[in-house]
Order: sequence, then structure tokens, then C-alpha cells
Amino acid sequence: QLQLVESGGGLVQPGGSLRLSCAASGSIFDDYAIGWVRQAPGEEREGVSCIGRGSTGSTDYVNSVKGRFHISRDSAKNMVHLEMNSLKPEDTAVYYCAAAFRRDGWCARRPGAYAYWGQGTQVTVSS
Repeated sequence: QLQLVESGGGLVQPGGSLRLSCAASGSIFDDYAIGWVRQAPGEEREGVSCIGRGSTGSTDYVNSVKGRFHISRDSAKNMVHLEMNSLKPEDTAVYYCAAAFRRDGWCARRPGAYAYWGQGTQVTVSS
């Protein structure tokens, strides 16, 4: 059973940066595609970014974060990071790390693709 723990959220001013981390344990980390999903108050969950399994997995981003966010995998440490730059108030949400077992290198951003979830970390962008 894969366990996921997020860290790195917090309060940041517009234009600032945060780095979210997702630490995995309990299974072979590189067998899983990892996604970041966010949920703002009163909104549905939105797939923000994802990275495919292994060291050469594909990546994908929702249009609203392209050019600002970057996802990466550190297989040696069983971690995935989401570097968030030029943050905007509309990025405010709880960010969840999620995982899906895959046999190929692709990933899907949609929340329904993921079977394993972390507890979430709050990101607040406000002046």
C-alpha cells in the first residue's frame, strides 16, 4: 500500500514561489505516476500537473500553470516536487499529491485517475 505525505505549503505574496514535496513509501515508487491535484473552497478538484512513472515519464500541466509550475521526480528519495513560481491569488487551494499504478510512462491529470492520496497541504497566495 502506497502512502503519500505532502509538505511545503504556506502563505506567500502574489508573485512569490513555493516548492511542494510529496514523499512516498510502502511500495515501488517508480511504478506509479504522480499527480498534483488542488481544491479551492467551493470548487471541484482540479488536476494541476502530473509526471509519469520512472525516470523518463511524461509530464503535463493545466493551462493556467504552464510556464509557472514545474514538476520533477527524485527516484532516489522517493519524492516528487512541484515548483510553483509567479503565484497568483487564484492558485490558493489545498494541494494534494496522488498516485496511480502505471505500466507505461504516461500520466493523466484528472483526479479520477488516482487511487492513492495524501492528506493535502494548504497554499495561500495573498498580500
